[in-house]
Amino acid sequence: MGELLLGMDIGTYSSKGVLVRPDGTIVKSATVPHTMDIPHPGWAEQDADGVWWHDVLELCHELIDGDPVRGNDVAAVALSAIGPCLLPLDSVGRPLRKGILYGVDTRAMNEIDELAERLGEDAVMRHSGMAFTSQAIGPKILWLQHHEPEVWARTDKLHTASSYLVYRLTGEHVMDRHTASHYMPLIDIHALEWNDALGSRLAGQDLLPRLGWSDEQAGVVSAAAADATGLAPGTPVAVGAVDALSEAISAGVTKPGDLMIMYGSSTFFILIEETPHPDPRVWTTAGAFKDQYALAAGMSTTGSLTRWFRDQFARDLPQDSAYQELFDGARRVPPGAEGLLLLPYFSGERTPINDPLAKGVLAGLTLSHTRDHLYRSVLEGIALGIRHNLETFQAIGIPIKRVMAVGGGAQSAMWPQIVSDAGHVRQHLPRITIGASYGDAYLAGLCAGLVEPGSIGSWNPPQVSIHPNEDHYPLYDERYRQYQTLYQATREVVHELGTTADDRHPSAAK
Repeated sequence: MGELLLGMDIGTYSSKGVLVRPDGTIVKSATVPHTMDIPHPGWAEQDADGVWWHDVLELCHELIDGDPVRGNDVAAVALSAIGPCLLPLDSVGRPLRKGILYGVDTRAMNEIDELAERLGEDAVMRHSGMAFTSQAIGPKILWLQHHEPEVWARTDKLHTASSYLVYRLTGEHVMDRHTASHYMPLIDIHALEWNDALGSRLAGQDLLPRLGWSDEQAGVVSAAAADATGLAPGTPVAVGAVDALSEAISAGVTKPGDLMIMYGSSTFFILIEETPHPDPRVWTTAGAFKDQYALAAGMSTTGSLTRWFRDQFARDLPQDSAYQELFDGARRVPPGAEGLLLLPYFSGERTPINDPLAKGVLAGLTLSHTRDHLYRSVLEGIALGIRHNLETFQAIGIPIKRVMAVGGGAQSAMWPQIVSDAGHVRQHLPRITIGASYGDAYLAGLCAGLVEPGSIGSWNPPQVSIHPNEDHYPLYDERYRQYQTLYQATREVVHELGTTADDRHPSAAK
């Protein structure tokens, strides 16, 4: 084997791969775009082979093309992917349906209520460390049993996106503990092992992959996977992680008090801690490494909201420069968007309100407002949602020592600045901004023993700091108060609208 480390990340709308030397130097990178299926309002799915595995093959073929990299130049592989997802496999490892995605998929609302009532909310919190939300997999397993019994009858294994890809590479059924934390109530958050002590009887342990830490070896590349990918047979493959956790690792968020804000299709937060502090507003999970925990949180539609805005209201702009022109236009609008206020709940909302029936709301429109005002209100609404999550972490009592901003949205100087101003927070951007696939390469290095634990700081030190503009504090403090008031004032109406639009039973909107 050579010394190159291969990291691959399967995201919501694209997949990225990178080859890295053990000192962190990037040799080669590639990106493959794809789409997300929304077959019904509130549903979100992707094809496990047609998207996830297809993208792995495409990335391998682009990165390991023999010029100059060959398969035996790769020392180890690590993968991350969107998660937590639910993918049932049959007895020979074939997907039985498309993968049901993470918290943006809100189909299991009735099942959330059913499990919470059956098991008791307090008991669930004690056992699993978090409350049932659209991010939880247990209710989605129950949904599968209720609505697709023929699929459930054939289910032999339950996987998430990253664990399925590890299985395709190695033939091993293994899942990282961070992702598994969301398979509640099937896991004990304190022991970090599968344990159905609550008696939910959702799934026997024979259906669940074994658990591992993100930097541990899951297996090695099989002969069949080697033929498909160009990797050498026997190449070590790490357990890997969910994409947000690998993104945090890529930016050096590995020590207690480190917080990542990921500006992606959704905004994700990971705050590293030494011991669990369960709170129903956020998610208590395992960290990437042994004896480490994390408080995680996530907004549902942030980067996907800016993409929606571009696709629907900026069709006249050149595709390759549309975002830049939108940001330039929003920059000409003063803070506060001249009276506009947006709730960015276009796919429901995850933390901290955990309301899958929430909807987007734009308040304050007049005939004088332009597209520039609207886009500015989108950026500010997301920033206020980020502040809501940051204040929730602080209310739980976990000190935030350092904030690292990562993801595609962090590459625009304007958007993180609005977040810093609205949230009263200083942010740091790392030198290398490739993201989760870079964190995966680091995990591959740990798995192969080619990098030292804790060395990610030398791989990717902070390079830029974003200081909040205190002159904007009073305006954004007032907007934040109005933001919270607007949600409470419109909640009942948008629930009713959503119930009608989605043809859901009225009891789901409580």
